[in-house]
Amino acid sequence: MSNITGVVARVFVADLEAAIPLYRQLAQTTAVNRFAFHNVQLAQVGPFLLLSGDTAAYRDRVATLLVREIPPVIAAVERAGGQILEGPSPAPNGDRLIARHPDGSIFEYIETGGIERSP
Repeated sequence: MSNITGVVARVFVADLEAAIPLYRQLAQTTAVNRFAFHNVQLAQVGPFLLLSGDTAAYRDRVATLLVREIPPVIAAVERAGGQILEGPSPAPNGDRLIARHPDGSIFEYIETGGIERSP
């Protein structure tokens, strides 16, 4: 069983409210999970994570990966020569970790405890 339970597409938008209807239609859902993190307003719509506001500090992330457990991620990244940049630390949707892979790619990991969900 894979530790990764999902991948969330990060979409940076100027106007969260204006963007939500398209992503609801694309995801074929009416569900929207809104939350804030620092100075960023976010909305999870199906497999999309919409970010609006002061997003400059988050634009370097390739994707958000949902994982059952963070410790195996830390071990794999460090063993491969990558670097833990931030965390693990609590976040609105579960413990969060930012890691730079040896190829330079930066990913956000959210620990879901095995529950398949999006941030």
